[in-house]
Amino acid sequence: MNETASVQQVKKNTKATTTMPFSSFERMISFRYLRPPKGEGFISVIAILTLLGIALGVTALIVVLGVMNGFRDTLYKNILDMNGHVVIQQFGKPFTGFDGVANNIKTVPGVKAVIPVIDGQVMVTSKYQEYFGNVRGIRAEDLNKLATVSSNLVSGTLDNFKDSNGIIIGSRLANVLGVRVGDRINVVTLRGAKTPFGTTPRVKPYRVSAIFEVGIYEYDLKVLFMPLDQAQKFFSKKNQVSALEVMVNKPKQVELIEQDIAKAAGNDTNLSTWKQRNAKLFSVLAVERNLMFIIVSLVVFVAALNIISSMVMLVKVKTKDIAVLRTMGATRGAIMRIFMTTGSFIGVCGTVLGLLLGVSICLNIDAIQSFIGWATGVRINPEIQILSKLPAKMDSVETTVIVIVALILSFLATIYPAWRAASLDPVEALRYE
Repeated sequence: MNETASVQQVKKNTKATTTMPFSSFERMISFRYLRPPKGEGFISVIAILTLLGIALGVTALIVVLGVMNGFRDTLYKNILDMNGHVVIQQFGKPFTGFDGVANNIKTVPGVKAVIPVIDGQVMVTSKYQEYFGNVRGIRAEDLNKLATVSSNLVSGTLDNFKDSNGIIIGSRLANVLGVRVGDRINVVTLRGAKTPFGTTPRVKPYRVSAIFEVGIYEYDLKVLFMPLDQAQKFFSKKNQVSALEVMVNKPKQVELIEQDIAKAAGNDTNLSTWKQRNAKLFSVLAVERNLMFIIVSLVVFVAALNIISSMVMLVKVKTKDIAVLRTMGATRGAIMRIFMTTGSFIGVCGTVLGLLLGVSICLNIDAIQSFIGWATGVRINPEIQILSKLPAKMDSVETTVIVIVALILSFLATIYPAWRAASLDPVEALRYE
């Protein structure tokens, strides 16, 4: 009689504690199932591996998107800072009278600067080595407006740039040639003097007045800056330029004033924006980024599916416990919430761990890359890497979406095992006990 009364009292207490969803009783049972008793350690191993799988998937997503965002933004910045946002050229005849065209363009609202330039391919030689490069003839005052160059001088100054023999080269080219500031280099072009026997190459010595390093392999290795008037003489382009490079205040919205600039430049000129010149590059980056997001997201999806297998095994092991709880008054909803809480906790822990790891790696990506290179002895070819440093830029919206998606997948993965647990018939489960 006393035993019957005590069982009824337990049932009453159980019903009382499970009346409210996610009550303290349900949470207690859920967290107890996260610590299986002796003899059920295999389930704990599966749960830990599932947690680590979700963590690694979230980490991979954050790091991959962070690196690709950083790479894209750094590439954007260097392209916009080193080159004109709008390039104006004149085909079919020499581009003379460029100062008048430049003054017309400067009157367009939103135009920050108009820079006349001369471009030409040359061979650069020193006492030790020779290499091919691209000369950019530019005025000293305009070079100061290119902050990417003027603020990234590793040695020398721009004070001597007006010198007829002064030239500015990139750090990698300086290393290849084995020269420093003050050393002499020879610049060779095929556009030399015309003779009865044809055009002869022109060779002229220049003194290295400064060395820059912008962080892009191609620029640091192949670009040389020469005073505009000297470039005109060197390439036999008296009173001519190759193009006018227009810098605008809002380069990402350059199409808004593109037509105004074209009208100011005149009908006999050709205009191209930085978006048009780099359309293929950034379209490839966009496609690659989307594909990487889809591929790495599959890692999170597969890890979330592991929650199903671990929870199904837990339900199988806890069949007797579920039957006892049902006979004591636990509802189907309570049983379902218990197992959903258990599985969701694994997903939440894995997502939080992945978030912390992903943020930590992104903040220290360059140091991690250097350490891996040092430990393995493998160095990435700078021609492939493009940038001298591996950038990483996390987007708060993207990171939030990654976390939310991981949590949703983890929650959805618990529904089937929890429903299966709630559907157990206590009579059938206890028949052979």
